Amino acid sequence: MSQENVQALSPAGFIPSFSALVEAMRPKQWVKNGFVVAPLVFAQGLTDPWRLRLGAFAFVSFCLAASGLYLINDLVDRKEDQLHPKKRLRPIASGRVSFGAAITLSAFVMALGFSLAVYIDTGFALLLALYVVINFFYSSSLKHVVVLDVMIIAFGFVLRVVAGSVAIHVSPSHWILLCTFLLALFLGFTKRRHELSVMENSSNHRKVLAHYSPKLLDQMNTVVLGSTVLAYALYTVSPETTAKFHTDKLIYTLPFVIYGLFRYLYLMHQCDEGGSPTDILYKDRPLILCLVLWALTCVLIINFATIVH
Repeated sequence: MSQENVQALSPAGFIPSFSALVEAMRPKQWVKNGFVVAPLVFAQGLTDPWRLRLGAFAFVSFCLAASGLYLINDLVDRKEDQLHPKKRLRPIASGRVSFGAAITLSAFVMALGFSLAVYIDTGFALLLALYVVINFFYSSSLKHVVVLDVMIIAFGFVLRVVAGSVAIHVSPSHWILLCTFLLALFLGFTKRRHELSVMENSSNHRKVLAHYSPKLLDQMNTVVLGSTVLAYALYTVSPETTAKFHTDKLIYTLPFVIYGLFRYLYLMHQCDEGGSPTDILYKDRPLILCLVLWALTCVLIINFATIVH
């Protein structure tokens, strides 16, 4: 069946394939919810089965809610996505998943996500609800407000960390929240920069891009990148951190952070990447290796400090 025929059938009665429904839920994007389980590492909870179980449930809950939001967002943006060289191939924009099927699936996965959230903790469920509400406002209006559009996305990552901390009953470090916010800003501004570079009429796809320019975004990323490195470096050597983990060796993870950020900049400017951080993460081997080594080093130093000593 041709693409045109699929699109013609999709609004009324077209039954999407299982693979199309799964693709519409964007499982590749679930890696972003790794921030939900980050508190397990930085709260030294990897050796606690109870916290591990709660962290895993929290991750699944956020993934289900996020998929529901992706479905709604793709419905709202389907006309704009049809103008994008890659997003036009998404199941909803291409017509492989109908409006009714997307709404039904969104409601189903949202209900599952919130049911699991309530089981985990009431506070966690409230934070998940706040995340969903903010994303609804983002999809409907806030994504058209320059700078605030990226800040809302960054705040969503901070909410993930806070929610993950609440789920396992620990207090999140203000340093981790700051580093998360700055890193998310960097990725968000980088994505805007890529969208400007790959599309001739980029504002037709995303109206807010009319208010950005490559020079402005490069300046913003310079500030955010430097701030991210500085904030992480200060976190690793702060008295609060060394007292909590009983070690001053977390500074040894800084080179991985610097390399990862610079590698990402290289991919954006020299390899025309940057449109999707998750796509880069899945296919760039040096960046994958860097992330794995950083994570393993953090786990070793934080959770097994006595072995390191």
